[in-house]
Amino acid sequence: MKGRKPDLQNVIPMKGDIQREIPAAPDFMDDLARDVWDELVPELVKKERMELLFKYQFASYCVAVSNFISSTNTVAMEGQFYDTGKGRNGNQKRKHPALTLQETAANTMRREAALFGLSPVDEARLGAGSQGELFDQVMAQLNKPTGTNGTN
Repeated sequence: MKGRKPDLQNVIPMKGDIQREIPAAPDFMDDLARDVWDELVPELVKKERMELLFKYQFASYCVAVSNFISSTNTVAMEGQFYDTGKGRNGNQKRKHPALTLQETAANTMRREAALFGLSPVDEARLGAGSQGELFDQVMAQLNKPTGTNGTN
């Protein structure tokens, strides 16, 4: 190569080449929640949806997933109902408390997942508003022929 060699300190890396720090999972999470964190956080960092400020919010999602899995396993092992034992009204069946935990965890997961674009609908919502598209829309409006928007 002829001429002056490039100074690599002045080269700005492409957007995809920038290595971002992956935050460590908070200490208060159980092993299952940490597994969820380790699985999803690198992808969120890559999509620029995980910042240090969001650490505890996403930890809430991971804990909800852990609770959902644990309660689902409990229901699978112990069944949806349990006997109350002999009482004044005889033997009665009641809903297992793990079902309530499962439902609460699922609701928390849905709510928290929306913030990070973890469902197809939320992914589309978060991915739809990039600056390039915004400027394309503005330029299209500016380049409209006069009289097409109801004014002259």
